[in-house]
Amino acid sequence: MTAPNQHHRIDDEEVAETSVGEMIGNISNDLSQLFRQEVELAKAELKQEASKAGKAGGMLGGAAFAAYLAVVLLSFALVFALDAVMPAGWAALIVAVLWGVIGGVLYVVGKNKLKTVDPMPRRTVDTLKEDAQWLKNPTG
Repeated sequence: MTAPNQHHRIDDEEVAETSVGEMIGNISNDLSQLFRQEVELAKAELKQEASKAGKAGGMLGGAAFAAYLAVVLLSFALVFALDAVMPAGWAALIVAVLWGVIGGVLYVVGKNKLKTVDPMPRRTVDTLKEDAQWLKNPTG
């Protein structure tokens, strides 16, 4: 009867060794999957922030183009209107200063919009910190 008990013990040890090996394999697979998910999250966040930056840049470009067209077309009209009451040189200077102020306001608004773009994928960084903390203390 001792032989079967010893044989039974060997089977238990083999099962325990296999279970530890499987557990290590499962942990490795889980970590690989977690890493891939974190990379995908980072990509999604960066794409979203790039989109916001593109929209802000488009607004700045649109503002510059609109300001340019306005300066060219309305400046002529205003210079001709002011020319009726003052010399043409002064009329042109007043119009140029006016459009300079408008362009400055558009620049400030666009620049403030650009400040809302966050190049750091915050959610990914937070979850990576959580993952690192879990790896240090997986039971807690």
